Amino acid sequence: MGTSDGHGHGHGHGHGAESRREVPEARTTVPRWTRHPVPGTAEHRSTVPEEVMAGLGTLAERADTPAGIMLLAAHAKVLAALTGQDEVTAGYVATPGARPAALRLTTGPGSWRTLLRDTRRAAPGPAAASAPPLPGAGAGVGAAATEPETVVDPTGGEPRDEDTVLSVSLAPSSGVLRLRYRTDALDAPSAARIASYHRTALTQIATDPDAPHHRASLLSAPERRFQLDGLSGPRRALPGRRVHELFADRVRQRPDAVAAEHDGHRWSYRDLDVRANRIAHALLARGLRREDVVAVVSERGLTWMAAVLGVLKAGGTYLPVEPHFPADRIATMLTRASCTLALTGTGSTATLDRALPEAPGTRSLAVEAAWAERPGDHDPGIEVAPDASAYVFFTSGSTGEPKGALCEHAGMLNHLLAKTEDLGIGSGDVVAQVAPPSFDISLWQLLAGPLAGGRTLIVGQQAVMDARRFLDTIAGGRVTVLQVVPSYLDAVLSLLERHPRELPDLRCVSVTGEALKDDLVRRWFAARPATTLVNAYGLTETSDDTHHAVMEQVPEGECVPLGRPVRNVRAYIVDEQLSLVPLGAPGEIALSGVCVGRGYVGDPARTRPVFRPDPHHPGERLYRSGDFGRWLPDGTMEYLGRRDSQVKIRGFRIETGEIEQTLLRIPGVHDAAVVVTRPPGRPPALAAFCTGPDPLPASQLHDRLGAALPAYMVPGSFHWPQRLPLTANGKIDRNALRALATADADAGRDHRPPGTPTEQRLAAAWSTALGIPPGAIGGHDHFFDLGGTSLSAVKVAIALDRALSPKDLTRCPVLADLAALIDNRRPDAEPRTSRGVPDAGQRPARA
Repeated sequence: MGTSDGHGHGHGHGHGAESRREVPEARTTVPRWTRHPVPGTAEHRSTVPEEVMAGLGTLAERADTPAGIMLLAAHAKVLAALTGQDEVTAGYVATPGARPAALRLTTGPGSWRTLLRDTRRAAPGPAAASAPPLPGAGAGVGAAATEPETVVDPTGGEPRDEDTVLSVSLAPSSGVLRLRYRTDALDAPSAARIASYHRTALTQIATDPDAPHHRASLLSAPERRFQLDGLSGPRRALPGRRVHELFADRVRQRPDAVAAEHDGHRWSYRDLDVRANRIAHALLARGLRREDVVAVVSERGLTWMAAVLGVLKAGGTYLPVEPHFPADRIATMLTRASCTLALTGTGSTATLDRALPEAPGTRSLAVEAAWAERPGDHDPGIEVAPDASAYVFFTSGSTGEPKGALCEHAGMLNHLLAKTEDLGIGSGDVVAQVAPPSFDISLWQLLAGPLAGGRTLIVGQQAVMDARRFLDTIAGGRVTVLQVVPSYLDAVLSLLERHPRELPDLRCVSVTGEALKDDLVRRWFAARPATTLVNAYGLTETSDDTHHAVMEQVPEGECVPLGRPVRNVRAYIVDEQLSLVPLGAPGEIALSGVCVGRGYVGDPARTRPVFRPDPHHPGERLYRSGDFGRWLPDGTMEYLGRRDSQVKIRGFRIETGEIEQTLLRIPGVHDAAVVVTRPPGRPPALAAFCTGPDPLPASQLHDRLGAALPAYMVPGSFHWPQRLPLTANGKIDRNALRALATADADAGRDHRPPGTPTEQRLAAAWSTALGIPPGAIGGHDHFFDLGGTSLSAVKVAIALDRALSPKDLTRCPVLADLAALIDNRRPDAEPRTSRGVPDAGQRPARA
C-alpha cells in the first residue's frame, strides 16, 4: 500500500479519533455477499432450540415484552454487527398485512435487557405501523428510496416490497426461523450465516439477558476458524539464515554476475559483497554491538546499497536518513533511535554535520574511509538471530515527533521472500529501485533482485523526475519488475498513451502507497494487457507489504481489492475490542504473525495502543493498522479508508498533527490546524489554518516549516481566520476548514487571464495536470499554490513534450515567468520579462 496507504507506509494510529460508528445512514445497507449475483429470491429455514424458545417465553412474560420485539432486538444486533453501526434502521410489521414501519434502532453499549427495552420503545406494538418517517424520507416511509432493506415480520407474512433484501420471521410454536433473501445480494451460505447470527443473539438473550451484548460475538466456531486460518496467508517455513547470509550464498554461486547497476556503473556480486564486508568490519572495529542502530546518510546509489548490507552483516540495525532532511529532524531521529554510528556518502554530510551536535551519542564514518581501511574482505560471520532488529523506518507522528518503527530480521526476510514468490522474481530478473531511502519499499526494491540471483537497477532521481527519461532507463536497463505509487504510474501511463512504445522486458508492475483506482487499472490493461499489475498493501510497522493482489486483467466487482495476505501473515477485521466481525462487515484491519515489528523505538507510550498481544493466537504480536476494510466473498480484502488524521501525499504517510505541532512552535502562532483539500481530479494538497495576534508572512511559515519538516509535509497555503471553527461538541470543524481553504483558493487572487500563446498553452497543461478549469488559471498564478507537486510537474512536462523540465517549473513556478522562460529559449526570441513573485524561489516544491 506499504498502504496502505492503499499502502500503509507511514500509517499511524490515532485510536482516540472519532468513530465511524457515530453517524448512521438513513437506510441501513446489508453488505452484499455473493460471487455470482442472480435476480430472484430464496429462503433459508433453521430451528431455534426448544430450550432457547422456552427461555425467550419466560423472559417475555417477566419483562412483559412481546416475542416479536425480542426478534427485532436480535435483528438490530445482527444489523449492527454486519454494518459496523451502533444505530441501524429496519422495517417492522406490527400487525398482519401491515406495511413495514421504518424504525431507527439503537444498539449502543449495554446489556441485552437494555437492548430489549430500547427496541420496545422504538416499536411500541401496533403503533409502530404509523411510525414517523426517517430523516430525508420525503413524503414518507412508503417512498421506494427509503424503504428499509431488512424487515422483521413476527406475523410471518410475505415481503411486500421487491427492494427488501432480507426478511426475518420466527414461528413461536415451532421455533422455525425463516430468512427470505434476494439472491442478487446474498448467496445461500451467507444467508445461513446470518441466520446463525440471529439464533446466537436469541440464545444469548434467553440465557443471560443481563450480559453486555456489545461484548458478545455472534460468530460460530466454524466461521472463527475460517477467518483465523482459512483467510490467512499460506504457511511457509523460513530459511534458517538471514537476508545477508542468503545474499552471501548467491555470491558464492555467481560471483562475477552483475548484482547492481546505477548511472552506468556495475558491481558484480563479489564487488558488492567485498565492499559490504569492509563496511561491516569498520563498524565492528568501532565497537558496534548486536542491534546497535547505524544511520546510513546517503543518496540512492551503489554506495548506499553496500552500506545497507554492511550494517546487516555487522549485526546492526539499519536506519535510513536522507541527506536533505532538515537538521532538526535528523537529530530527532538519531536521538530517538539511540543511533551510535552514522555512515555517510560523498556530499551527504552538510545537514548531518549540523545535526550531530544535537545527537552527541552518534559518531559519523565516511563509507569511503571504511573502504580505505581494508580491515578484511571476508564476511565477519556475526551470528544474527531471526528475532534480532533489522531496521528502523521513521514515519510521521501526530504528537509532533516522528515515530521509528522497529522491525526484525524474520519479518524482513519473510517480506522479501513474499515478493520474490508472488512477483516471480528469479535469476533472470532486473528489479528497478526507485523509492527514496526513507520510504520502506526502498528496501525490498534494493535487495530482492540479488536475493533471487537477479539484478538491481537503481534509477537515478533525475530520471525519476522525467517520465520520458524514466521509461528510457527502464527499457535500456531491461527492467522486468517495477514498483511505483499509483500517482506516478498515472503520469507514466499518460506518456505511454500519448507516445506508445515497446517495453519488451517489463512483465510485472506493482503499485503501493496510495489507493489504486479502478480507472487506472482499466487504463493500464488497455495499454499494457500483457503486463501483470500487482496491488500491494502493507504498513511500515508490519515489515512492509502484507497483501498482494496479482492481476492479469481488470478485476470483477466495484473495487480494486487489496488481495490476500502474503506468506506467514494473518489478517483480521476486528471491532474496538479486537473481536472478529462477521464476514463482509466493516472493521479495523489488524495484522499478526512474523510480519509485526517490535513497536516504535524509544516510544512505549505510542507503542502500547497499537502493538498488542494477539488475542486469537497467544504468543504472537498483533498490530492495529488504523485502516478500515472488509472481507470480500473471494477471500480478498477491500480497503475502506483511515480512521484517524493521517493522509497520504505521493505515498508518504503524513500525520497532520505533526505539522500542527511544528506550526505551534513558531512565535506568533497561537493555534493551528492542517487539513487536506481534495478537489475533484486533483492531487491532495495541505492547507494550514493559524490564529495569532498578527498574520505571519506565508514565506516565513514556509521557511520555518521547511527547516523542520520534509518538503512534502509543508502546506501549500496558509490561512489566518480570527478563530478556528468548532463543531457542536467543541472539536475543530475540519470540514468547515476544508471548505474555507477551497473558497480562499478561488477568491482574492490577482487573476489575469493568460495572454500570450505560450501562457495559454501552459494554462492548458496546468489544467490537465491539476484538474483545474483552464479559465481559472491566470498568468500570475503559482503552480504549487494551486496544488502542484513534483509529480504533477512531471505531468506538465509530458503534456508539453519536454518544452520544459520539472526543474524549470520548480525554478519558475509562476505561469507568466515560466512562459517567458520558454519563449526566451526560442532561437528567434527577443528577451521578455513578466511579473515575478519575490519568494517564488524560496518556496519548497512539494513531493
